[in-house]
Amino acid sequence: MSPRRLPSLSALRAFEAAARHLSAKQAAAELSVSPTAISHQIRQLEESLGLSLFVRKPRQLVLTPQGRRLLHVLSESLDAIADTITQLREPPERLAITLSTTPAVAVRWLLPWVCLLRDAHPKLDLSIHTSHENATLDGVMADMAIRYGDGNWPGMVSEKLFVNMFAPVCSPFLGLTEPEQLPRHTLLHFEPCKAIPSPVDWYSWQHQAQVPGLDVGTGLIFSDETHAISAALDGQGIALMSTELIKDELRSGRLVCPFGPELMGKPFFLTYPQSRAHEPAIIAIHEWVTGLREKYGTNAQAGYETHEPNNP
Repeated sequence: MSPRRLPSLSALRAFEAAARHLSAKQAAAELSVSPTAISHQIRQLEESLGLSLFVRKPRQLVLTPQGRRLLHVLSESLDAIADTITQLREPPERLAITLSTTPAVAVRWLLPWVCLLRDAHPKLDLSIHTSHENATLDGVMADMAIRYGDGNWPGMVSEKLFVNMFAPVCSPFLGLTEPEQLPRHTLLHFEPCKAIPSPVDWYSWQHQAQVPGLDVGTGLIFSDETHAISAALDGQGIALMSTELIKDELRSGRLVCPFGPELMGKPFFLTYPQSRAHEPAIIAIHEWVTGLREKYGTNAQAGYETHEPNNP
C-alpha cells in the first residue's frame, strides 16, 4: 500500500477551525495559537494544494467551492476521530473477571448463588477457574482466588472467609457410632495431584485418633473433593471432609459426623492484588463472596492483610 499523500495535519486542523468559524481570530482562540499562526498555516496549505480555499475580504473570510468541499470532508473526519477517542476512553459496557478456586468451593459454595451476582451486576461476566493448583493472579489466568492457607501472601489483599474444620462424615445408613467400627468400612480419600498436598488426610486423623486395626492406606481415592462427597452421600464409605463445604448435608441429616476427633485445617481466604482493589469488577466479586459468607453465618472473622503474591 502506497503512503498517503497528505498536507500538514496541523495546517488542515487550522483550516477546519477557521472555515467553521469563518474567522482566523476565533480559530486561534479555539486552538490556543495566534491569529497570525492560523493565517500562516492556511497559506502554507493553499500553496501545497495549489489553490485558494478562502476569498479574503476585509474582516471576513469566504470559502471557495474547493474550501467548502475540503471543510465538509475534514469536519466529518475530525468528528469521527473525536467520537472514537471518546469511546476508547470510556469504560467498557461489560466487565469480565476470572475467579480461581478449588472444585469443591466452586460447586458447593459459589455456583448455587451465582444468580445473586447476576442480579446485582448484570453487566459483569464471571469466569470460574477450578483447579487444586494455585493460579497466578496476573489478570490472564485469574484475577482473584479463593484458597486455603495462612493468608500471608505479600502484595495481596487477603480476607478470611471461613474456617476449615475436618471431620469423619458418612451416610447415616452406615450406622457408624464409634471410631472402632472404622476398620470394617471403606475409607474415602481425597488426594489431589501429587504436587499439591491434601489439606488434611486420614493419616493425620489416625495420628490423633489411634484407632486399633485401622489401615489408612486402603480405600477409594478421589482427586476431586466433590466426588468423595458424592461417594459418602451414596453410602460408599466414610470421608474426611471440610464440614463447612457440606453444611447443607449435615443440617439435613444426609450426612452425619458420627465421632471425632475433628482436625483444624488452614482457613479459606478471598485474595486479590492490592493494586487492583479499586477496580469495579474486583469490588463486585468481593461484595458477592463476602455476602455469601454472611449468609452462611460462618465463624470466619473478616480481616485484611496486605502482602505480595506468593501463589495463593
